[in-house]
Amino acid sequence: MQDTLTLSEAIALQPAWIGIWLNILFFGAFILPISLLIWKATRLAAVITVVGSFASAFLTNLMYEQLGYVKLLGLPHMLFWFPIAYYLIRLRAQDTVPPWPKRIILVVVAVMAISLVFDTVDVMRYALGERTPQAFEQL
Repeated sequence: MQDTLTLSEAIALQPAWIGIWLNILFFGAFILPISLLIWKATRLAAVITVVGSFASAFLTNLMYEQLGYVKLLGLPHMLFWFPIAYYLIRLRAQDTVPPWPKRIILVVVAVMAISLVFDTVDVMRYALGERTPQAFEQL
């Protein structure tokens, strides 16, 4: 069945909390970082975060097309977001960053960190042999 569904359609068949979480994730990893363009001290962080998030989403879609809805789909987040989160944490600690961007960075990193916990567990489970595609609810 997964060969006929897009990733978005497959996600829509998952429990409701996954869709809610993905909306929060979209806001925290794609939309909120764009606001960092306002401040000169965080413009590069905005670009790096948004580009990394789009690259991660692209690779996730590509992996879905090749493998189906498997637990390995969190790997692109891990590849991009661990270094981005580290960079953002280091940037947030700098005195040159105003208070509002520091707050925004905190939210972005928190959202990424929550996602990375789920992704790391899923990728580890995949690496340990849990390779069966996720089941879909009955249509």
